[in-house]
Amino acid sequence: MTVYAGQGDAHRSLALLWGRPDEPRTGRSGPKPGLSVDAIVSAGIAVADAEGMAALSMRAVGERLGRTAMALYTYVPGKAELLDLMHDRALAELPTGPPPTDSWRTAVTVWAEQLYACYLRHPWVLQVSQARPVLGPAELAAMEHLLTALQPAALAPDRLRGAVAALWQFVRGTAATTADARGAAAATGVADEEWWTTRSARLAELAPDFPQRYPLLTALQSTAGGPPEESGREAFRTGLAVLLDGVAAGAGS
Repeated sequence: MTVYAGQGDAHRSLALLWGRPDEPRTGRSGPKPGLSVDAIVSAGIAVADAEGMAALSMRAVGERLGRTAMALYTYVPGKAELLDLMHDRALAELPTGPPPTDSWRTAVTVWAEQLYACYLRHPWVLQVSQARPVLGPAELAAMEHLLTALQPAALAPDRLRGAVAALWQFVRGTAATTADARGAAAATGVADEEWWTTRSARLAELAPDFPQRYPLLTALQSTAGGPPEESGREAFRTGLAVLLDGVAAGAGS
């Protein structure tokens, strides 16, 4: 399920994102005490974290707050605008300001680890397409933080754009795979171990010459170990190191 950000009213969405909300919509009942944009966004994130993107609706958010969906529209125009706010709020968990180290490689590694963890805390964020950014302050701050971390590498502009795109997509892609692995058992009713055991046994029957046909793949698989979560984490660290090796090759050029 892919959801596109920025589908709501641009004027109101950006005003809400940047803390400059317009006046309440006319024709609706006035605000009720105890309800606010922040509370609605928090409730939306709670729904998406617990039940996934498919469960997100103004009605579900209202129920979590003990209100009707109609009561929310005074504060947030609709689900599209709410999703933009939720996305930016999730990324607001990432640190801002100067990197914690002068080493660009260490700083970028810390940034990637934190973004990876954020995605896994809020896996629904991975379903929000990057084709059209939210353009909220937290999303832009995360990008600025990465650019600041990479600044000592002195990359040429074209290389810098490529490095930023590659790093962001790598973190997002590996986090998506880990999130999918976490949800596979619950979604299918079949545990990972059972799934692999059943298919490995059947594959051995159908292709007894598998090691001869795919020798390099067999050799690589023989070195793997640990549960999927642990293997995914190791793949993330190793892949990030390889990617940073490539960035280092272009540093200062």
